[in-house]
Amino acid sequence: MSETFFPQDWKRTHFCGEPRKELIGQEVILNGWVAQRRDLGKLVFLVLRDKTGKSQLVVDTSKNKRLDELTKGIRHEYVLAIKGRVRARPADQVNTEVATGEIEIEAEDIAVLNTCDVLPFPITDKSDATESLRLQYRYLDMRRDVIRENILARGKLVRLLREEMHKAGFEDIETPFLYKSTPEGAREFLVPSRINPGYFYALPQSPQLFKQILMIAGFDRYYQIVKCFRDEDLRADRQPEFTQLDCEMSFVDQEDVLTIFTDIVKRTVNTFFTRDVIGEIPRMTYQQAMDTYGVDKPDTRFGLKLVDLSKLVKDSEFKVFTEAVEKKGIVNALRVQGQGETFSRKRIEDLETAIRPYGAKGLAFAKVKSGQGKESWQSSLTKFLSDELINIINKTTEAKPGDLLLFCAGPYQTVKAGLGALRNALGKELHLYDTRELNFLWVTDFPLLEKGDDGRFIAMHHPFTCPNEEDLALLETDPENVRAKAYDLVCNGVELGGGSIRIHLERIQEKIFSLLGLTKEEAEKKFGFLLKALKFGAPPHGGIAFGVDRFAMLLTGCEAIRDIIPFPKTQKQACLMTGSPAPTSEKALRELYISVLKEEVEKAGISKHA
Repeated sequence: MSETFFPQDWKRTHFCGEPRKELIGQEVILNGWVAQRRDLGKLVFLVLRDKTGKSQLVVDTSKNKRLDELTKGIRHEYVLAIKGRVRARPADQVNTEVATGEIEIEAEDIAVLNTCDVLPFPITDKSDATESLRLQYRYLDMRRDVIRENILARGKLVRLLREEMHKAGFEDIETPFLYKSTPEGAREFLVPSRINPGYFYALPQSPQLFKQILMIAGFDRYYQIVKCFRDEDLRADRQPEFTQLDCEMSFVDQEDVLTIFTDIVKRTVNTFFTRDVIGEIPRMTYQQAMDTYGVDKPDTRFGLKLVDLSKLVKDSEFKVFTEAVEKKGIVNALRVQGQGETFSRKRIEDLETAIRPYGAKGLAFAKVKSGQGKESWQSSLTKFLSDELINIINKTTEAKPGDLLLFCAGPYQTVKAGLGALRNALGKELHLYDTRELNFLWVTDFPLLEKGDDGRFIAMHHPFTCPNEEDLALLETDPENVRAKAYDLVCNGVELGGGSIRIHLERIQEKIFSLLGLTKEEAEKKFGFLLKALKFGAPPHGGIAFGVDRFAMLLTGCEAIRDIIPFPKTQKQACLMTGSPAPTSEKALRELYISVLKEEVEKAGISKHA
């Protein structure tokens, strides 16, 4: 079989997903890949695919000897151009699962534009190929309908976001990729400068400082859809390079930002689905989220709320509870409806794997029966708790016969984080929510500062977040209880975006740096250009950044952002298709004045990524 070039008369008149019954009787030319092949002797059926969909082609080999010989050699993923006439399918052969299922195309001529080597895995939506193999041949993986549709959906989302931003008066402005290293939380990727030996650029974790500078420059409303880079360990919703919708506004307060972006998110999501999916987006404070759900990004599609029992059990005879409260910790419970009989002791012990990574030591439990007091529980806790206290706990948790109560005691953050993770695990395991549902939520009033492992203050968001005016006096007396003008947009337990009102007054910025342990000299060294800019009439300003990849992941129902990124990295930050990262030549290293410590690399056990 010989391939042909691509002459003018073989260029398509329609995409593969376009022909409908309105074209019956007309001649069309399609270009695409062979997705299916069925040989029924005198009739050969080929399904041709491109980005828009599929069309079925019928070849009557008894009418054309050349096509008879040609089709014998055609295999999956061959690239074809076909000329044919659209006709109706027989009534009993209509395929309602595809848009072109009412018609087929009777082939008049076929040109083979290219052949295909033996495939490393079948191009089907339900592929059993390993993820590493699919990432190695990502160009084949993206031919699968499910991946292609996800990536096209991501493009649709980006287009809608741009349209909404322009409607709201935002200007699209680019910021540099090569800039100064600044401590903003995550580890940065560094880029050596050949022109300035021994000096390095950093790839931006976000355009945070530049967008503040743009506000000081008077651009009023800025946005860009921009690549950001963080050298972090990867997980399902994280990649070393990711895309943000980055935004900033001047002369606004927190209410302005939340109102404007509530409307933008609503219109974008509802237009994406071409129907009303979300209305008003509710709000919840950080403290309410932590108290009720144990996390600052709660999944509100299901209940299973945390109940604080600390005051009730502080004088009980169960030492685990009383000692936790004495040490200024807490005791919380989860009521799992209807699972008292289905969860064995072994299964409950297995639940502890969800809480142990957060420092929690274990779970106590009670299976709720009918009756009062100790009769109402099947639990070892009945040895230590009075009938009256058990009745009060049942009433407080709203426990009913057949329910399971799970208890955790310890430091506040440990208990909340552990039970919050357990809650999410149970929600998924017990199918407590509709996976197609989208529950958006604004979380507000985050703490401005938190204690690091060394006991020093660190910024919960970033050091440019403005404190709440009502709490300014606490900066001197009780910094840990200062609330920030910070807010996150959460959807289904995923942090979709975050932002804040920024500090625009130099004196407040200097105070925050001081609380973070930065001397004036250190602050000048790290953020001197911003501090200088604040001296020249900085307006009140604030903004937000949305994770475009996470947004697309949620809208398409994917479980990992790798499924909506064309060329994602593995958990080892590797691209299996291109083989990057890869060693470079000694010559290139010398030009950058860099020496690789080979012994240290070997000692670290670093090997080629798998």
